Amino acid sequence: MPRVSEAVRGPNMAQVAQRAGVSAQTVSRVLRGLENVQPATRKKVEAAVQALGYRVNGAARALSSGRTQMLGLIEVPSVNYSSAAIGHGVELAAREAGYSVTISATTSSHPQDVASAFARLEEQGVDGVILAIPTRSSTGDLGSFAVRIPTVSLDGSLEHGAQVVAVDQHKIGRLATEHLLDLGHPSVWHVSGQRGWVDADAREAGWLEVLAERGIEAPPVLQGDWSPRSGERAGELLARMPEVSAVFVASDEMAFGVMSALNSRGRRVPEDVSVVGVGDIALAAYATPPLTTVAQSYEALGARAVRHLLARLEGAEDESVGESIVPELLVRSSTHPWS
Repeated sequence: MPRVSEAVRGPNMAQVAQRAGVSAQTVSRVLRGLENVQPATRKKVEAAVQALGYRVNGAARALSSGRTQMLGLIEVPSVNYSSAAIGHGVELAAREAGYSVTISATTSSHPQDVASAFARLEEQGVDGVILAIPTRSSTGDLGSFAVRIPTVSLDGSLEHGAQVVAVDQHKIGRLATEHLLDLGHPSVWHVSGQRGWVDADAREAGWLEVLAERGIEAPPVLQGDWSPRSGERAGELLARMPEVSAVFVASDEMAFGVMSALNSRGRRVPEDVSVVGVGDIALAAYATPPLTTVAQSYEALGARAVRHLLARLEGAEDESVGESIVPELLVRSSTHPWS
């Protein structure tokens, strides 16, 4: 009868080898996915693993393969829905590939805070890093981390040393503005995201570009911070201006605040003012009225980052390199032709 300590530990590699009738080295090759194993032998080892309920010890696997099977995610917690959705996409894709994810959250997007997050992940021995920081940085210290640890940067948040996976944020600004102008509105006002964020700057640039192409002078930008409250403050200002008939808001959360302020001050959405948001978060379709928005799949962005990072680790080419995820305009009831 096995001792209690052996039962608690579970079967080991030697026992798997004995049951399969092969050497422990052969079992190791099979578990590491190496190719120099005959198919019939591989099947015998896999059957023994399943029959015994053998589980690979993470520390032992790291020693034999030189990898920890861990990916790092650096993010700044915010009121914006995107960070949670990106994290979910990263977690699901990593788990499917047999990796775990360790998150190193920063208190800000300042380069020193990001460098500290990189250092924590490096100490943990992660195989690669996904950098989901919303502001650009060309700081040499960050670039040096990205050279030492394979790194994928979302939306170009790190300009040197990392490869980029992105959503076409500029296209988002164009889609929203073109939709409102095509409805006949004489101009489009803009409530922007937090200043300095990659997403906010690109969406604003798309808005400005379309207005310039149509020969329309851009009205002043109303600054938001991604929160519904900042959208409400912007909406309070917009409600006082009878010439405002269309507003492009840089996030759905802020758009909810804008619509609340307009409605509470007697400006009906969409009869008096049309509103377009960004994100297509879960509540957008259930707002009053349902919100027209430019959808971008944050989870798909996180999953693509994982796929790209794993391709780098394997020395393979990812066909999606350099391709931006294309956003989609979803027309609902918060926009209406101008009359």
